[in-house]
Amino acid sequence: MSVEALSGKVFLLVTGASRGIGRQIAITFGSMLEEGSRVLLLARSKDALQGIGKSLSSSVKVCTISADLSKSTDINFKEFISESLRGTTPNAFDRVVLIHNVGFVGNISQTLNDIMDLNVWREFYDLNLLVPAVLNAVVMNTFNNKIIKKTVINITSPVAIQPLVCFGQYASAKAAREMYFKVFALENPDVNVLSYAPGLVDTDMLTTVCGTVADSKTKKMFYEMKEKSMLTTEQTVNCLVQILKKHKYNSADHVDYYDEL
Repeated sequence: MSVEALSGKVFLLVTGASRGIGRQIAITFGSMLEEGSRVLLLARSKDALQGIGKSLSSSVKVCTISADLSKSTDINFKEFISESLRGTTPNAFDRVVLIHNVGFVGNISQTLNDIMDLNVWREFYDLNLLVPAVLNAVVMNTFNNKIIKKTVINITSPVAIQPLVCFGQYASAKAAREMYFKVFALENPDVNVLSYAPGLVDTDMLTTVCGTVADSKTKKMFYEMKEKSMLTTEQTVNCLVQILKKHKYNSADHVDYYDEL
């Protein structure tokens, strides 16, 4: 399947790549890349990352780096990218594809009035908002040649635009991320930006949500949706590929798996 955003020599970077949707994006997108492309996978689990790397074609060079991104800085991000570019330069690539998948659901066992520890909020926003923002800037400055076409995909959620009880942390971070990328798209009209909501997917995060969310109505809703319409990671990533292929969205649009495009 030919997708313009993945054509030519591509530098692909995926955060949160060791499991779930991030893992499937790394496998699906990585298998579509042409010879000479490079893949940088970032997550905590070293063994899981290496397993993904081994599954991709030998014509694509894969760099896997185990790191706690919540504690990483712009200097660390530059080092990660430098490691993945060993033996080549940023200008050797036709395209850059950056997938911001990293994140976690936060405290859903309490309502907002119960979450009063500033450190809890800071740690949550560090990973879910500040890390994507800083990493995005580092990547753009590294591949600053205007000839290189760039695609940035922000993995988002319906709660970025529709509030849900017990999801105050997650929803506010997702909403802020979407606005960050809307402003980024205005400032960088040459970059193809997409905020993709992947639907209800069978992942560890969904299991956590169903098991720990405090609000009974929210819990019931998730269990009912899980029984009726749960997606596989392959289904949602294949949909993402089709969205990129058709490219009917405007830069920085929120596009859901269930939208008709």
